[in-house]
Amino acid sequence: MEKKYLKRTGIFLIASVVLFAILFGLMKADIIGRYYTQIIILMGINVILALGLNLILGFTGQLALGHAGFMSVGAYTAAMLTIKLHLPFLVVIILGGVMAGLFGLLIGIPTLRLKGDYLAITTLGFAQIIQVAITNIEPLGGARGLAGIPPKTTFVWTFFIVVAVIAIIYNIVNSSQGRAMISISEDEIASEAMGINTTKYKMMAFVIGSAFAGVAGALYAHYYMFLDPASFNFMKSVDIVAYVVLGGMGSIAGSVISASALTGILEALRPLGDFRMVIYPILLILIMRFRPQGLLGKSLGAKSLFKNKRKGGKNVTAESK
Repeated sequence: MEKKYLKRTGIFLIASVVLFAILFGLMKADIIGRYYTQIIILMGINVILALGLNLILGFTGQLALGHAGFMSVGAYTAAMLTIKLHLPFLVVIILGGVMAGLFGLLIGIPTLRLKGDYLAITTLGFAQIIQVAITNIEPLGGARGLAGIPPKTTFVWTFFIVVAVIAIIYNIVNSSQGRAMISISEDEIASEAMGINTTKYKMMAFVIGSAFAGVAGALYAHYYMFLDPASFNFMKSVDIVAYVVLGGMGSIAGSVISASALTGILEALRPLGDFRMVIYPILLILIMRFRPQGLLGKSLGAKSLFKNKRKGGKNVTAESK
């Protein structure tokens, strides 16, 4: 198992370095122009958002509809730290993620005992509260938005943060904690009967996913250099959910491919003006009609884990007490 893990890690790192070298070389040679570089950066930001929500929705099975709210917390936190305190960009990104994670903790404590539709409605309500609060806080720019954010988000920053997020999610999912999260997604009642503290692991997934949304928000703020509270509305949360569902809930590669593809499709349809908002939903409907399980399906599940257990694998409750 250890050799297999090291082999996969090595392949992932080598592939990441090769991909970075190719893209960076093409950008330096101006084969990939500034416009397409910006699209690639936006793809990376959306990938981070999708991966964070996938941990909550795909791997843990909690329907959360307020991811854009945590993104806004990270975005405004990072922007204010840069504007007021002029902190290094890496510190700003980390603190943006930490602040979003703290909001996730505060919101998760009263809501994660709820299930299904109730959790979805509650998280959506909290996201709306965050948006309304930001709109009415004058030091944050209020309804006018926050301007004057320096352009610090680059392809290099975005690429390596995406790689780091993928590595972190992969290691979480393949740990004993991750197996506990997956078992909750498959059957929460059965997980509780096996001694898993379901609230603890739902909270863990929710906080980590929220923190990644904050990191994406920090990159977003320093990419657009302007923050509008309306950008973090309900439809933004729906877009992130679409990335996860279309890629395949519980699939890391699916989230990466789906977020990148949908971002590229939306940009490709931009010349069509308002018609793109008709064509884009039709494409989503067609994908879900002919591929309801998502592009890559669900790669992990409790059934496969329990199958491994019967063959002598580790008990999913090893770290759940």
